[in-house]
Amino acid sequence: MFHEKAHVCVFVLFFVLMQEVTATSRHYVDRLFDPDPQKVLQGVIDMKNAVIGNNKQKANLIVLGAVPRLLYLLQQSSSSMELRTECAVVLGSLAMGTENNIKSLVDCHIIPALLQGLLSPDLVFIEACLRCLRTVFISPVTPVQLLYTDPTVIPHLMSLLSNSLRTQEYITQIFSHCCKTPEHQTILFNHGAIQNIAPLLISPSYKVRMQALKCFSVLAYENTQVSMTLVNVLVDGELLTQVFVKMMQRDQPIEMQLTAAKCLTYMCRASAIRTDDSCIVLKTLPCLVRMCSKEHLLEERVEGAETLAYLMEPDVELQRIASTTDHLVAMLADYFKYPSSVSAITDIKRVSRVSTVHFAVLQLDHDLKHAHELRQAAFKLYASLGSNDEEIRKKITETENMMDRIVSGLSESSIKVRLAAVRCLHSLSRSVQQLRTSFHDHAVWKPLMKLLQNAPDEVLVMASSTLCNLLLEFSPSKEPILESGVMELLCSLTQSDSPALRVNGIWALMNMAFQADQKVKVEIVRCLGTEQLFRLLSDPDTNVLMKTLGLLRNLLSQRAHIDQVMSSHGKQIMQAVTLILEAEHSIEVKEQTLCILVNIADGNTAKDLIMTNDDMLQKIKYYMGHSNVKLQLAATFCVSNLIWNEEDGSQERQDKLREMGFVDILHKLTQSSEPNLSDRAKTALQQYLA
Repeated sequence: MFHEKAHVCVFVLFFVLMQEVTATSRHYVDRLFDPDPQKVLQGVIDMKNAVIGNNKQKANLIVLGAVPRLLYLLQQSSSSMELRTECAVVLGSLAMGTENNIKSLVDCHIIPALLQGLLSPDLVFIEACLRCLRTVFISPVTPVQLLYTDPTVIPHLMSLLSNSLRTQEYITQIFSHCCKTPEHQTILFNHGAIQNIAPLLISPSYKVRMQALKCFSVLAYENTQVSMTLVNVLVDGELLTQVFVKMMQRDQPIEMQLTAAKCLTYMCRASAIRTDDSCIVLKTLPCLVRMCSKEHLLEERVEGAETLAYLMEPDVELQRIASTTDHLVAMLADYFKYPSSVSAITDIKRVSRVSTVHFAVLQLDHDLKHAHELRQAAFKLYASLGSNDEEIRKKITETENMMDRIVSGLSESSIKVRLAAVRCLHSLSRSVQQLRTSFHDHAVWKPLMKLLQNAPDEVLVMASSTLCNLLLEFSPSKEPILESGVMELLCSLTQSDSPALRVNGIWALMNMAFQADQKVKVEIVRCLGTEQLFRLLSDPDTNVLMKTLGLLRNLLSQRAHIDQVMSSHGKQIMQAVTLILEAEHSIEVKEQTLCILVNIADGNTAKDLIMTNDDMLQKIKYYMGHSNVKLQLAATFCVSNLIWNEEDGSQERQDKLREMGFVDILHKLTQSSEPNLSDRAKTALQQYLA
């Protein structure tokens, strides 16, 4: 009974307080409409003091309609400059509340009003407008495109950069947060972002230097034009790259070291800096490895690992250097120890700001919150490290519980962790040794198959790429995967709208068909369906076409298999081959197509489909005289198979090809400067002499 009364009292008290807050809020809003300008100004100042740090008050004022009135007062030329400035300050404070607050402000068209305010000659007012704009734009709920709607805005912001340290800080921060696409990069670049922002890197203000640096990192990301321009920029007589190198020195704040390393990383990935340049090998890479150590905060370790993974992703030499720097492979194992109360407490002791039990709890929450980000970063970095070098892969798999961690990662609740784990698995699956040992011992195909069920496309692409490697003929996982009913899944991938998924589906089937028994081949053709197979042979994506030709080539190997497939589907296959040889395709596509003819010509009965097709024989003859040696060799190989002496009907075939002029061409090819081609032509001619 006592508890019930207590609850009622609390509710009544809360209700009374709510009424008081709402009444107070209404009072603030009412004062904005006072006819006395001085009272309006005082009301805005009082409102400013009331909303600081009070999200409830901010929300009430927004609901009660304060924003439209504040914006009206801000835009009125009759309002005093002091009133307009105070309105901008209050709006900036309201923007520091919740995401719902930001949405309400944007819906009230705060951005155009503030941008208009930047045309004022009053610097204090401009700074207040910019501060508010900065707060609005750094919110993830604000559409950044609103900055680019009016083409006069960006050049005007550039012109304001020189006005004060505050304008420099706010504008560069706005640019950093609103540069999300290549189009945004181009707009900023074309309006002089580089020459206007570069001098700010040596500003006396740390905040300005930092925001300018962040701005360059987003401008350079995957942008060759910006990166190529940056390498030639001078700042106070010094190359920009050297300015970035100085910013990475250990005596600089960690945030600055990391962002400077990002700039150089992005410039390197855009080929503006060579991967063997000393600023990359001796400065950027060691700086990023250093960021991965446990003495840094969790966010720093995540950012350091992900940037390092991106830096060395395409370069085997950087991967080798990184793998031997500061025991990086072993260091990353520590990323998997979160969440854990022991590691959390260690972090708490390390951070000097910790002084209360309350903060210790916050720190523990912090560890739990970032645990998946750490694992994701570690998997990404392991994937990058092991993408080329066998020794590094071996070192990774031998790291304590590594394969178990990857297998666990494949079923994590976080989609990002699952994607990073499968990316790591894919990287390691390029190793014959690992496929035969670690992958087999840990039966990684089981969680991989589970991951392939109803996964988002980006996970599906990486998982199916890994599956392609597990289906190679020397992989012990191939048999159990086949028995698990994977074929239906792979055939369904070939019908995807995504070219990457179609490639992987057909690639996996190609690997499955390599040196397979007839039962498997028949099942592939049945499951895929001849219509889909021939649809893939006219796929607009060259990679899909190449892998489909590879599948067909693997299906048409071993004489009994060749004859069986061609007896069922010979007409369609010959039609498809004709279409490809007649169409505009690359040398690689045509070579692969001629190789299919080579296989058909090796069949006992299948070769008749070529011999009775004069149009096809003329095509083979044409390619024997082609300017490309690969095509000549494939066509000559085909002829060699057709006229082979030891097979029934060889004399009739030899006579027909002699009549069509093939022997004359073979004589010419024996004089080729290409030894493989001349040898193959000689071997073919010997069939006539035997």
